Amino acid sequence: MSAHGHVDLGHTLAGWTGTALTGLGSAVAGAGICLDRSWALWLGSALVVLATATTWTLHLAGWGKPSGPRPAHQWDWRVRDTTARHGHPDCLGCRLAGRRATTTTATKGKTTDRTRPRTDPALDSL
Repeated sequence: MSAHGHVDLGHTLAGWTGTALTGLGSAVAGAGICLDRSWALWLGSALVVLATATTWTLHLAGWGKPSGPRPAHQWDWRVRDTTARHGHPDCLGCRLAGRRATTTTATKGKTTDRTRPRTDPALDSL
């Protein structure tokens, strides 16, 4: 048992990859500042941008995790999320990719799909 108890801390392939690339980019940028090398600063900054894009791509491919707790059999970082194709509720990355999680409700024999209403009209074009 870990110091955090029996909980899911969200360790995923997307998270580990993003953390490693961001750490490497920060180290390169920091070395560029210390050594007064502008090319290293730009390279480190580019690695951080690459880390963001890579993490987002892996999340959308199912190697990330949705918000909230997951069942214990999905806690391993090598488990792929099969619900990512349809988008996660309240997930900015999924909304930016055009994926909106829908909920199906049955009302008097009708089945309708509803998306979560947006509060900001500027986001309607996304």
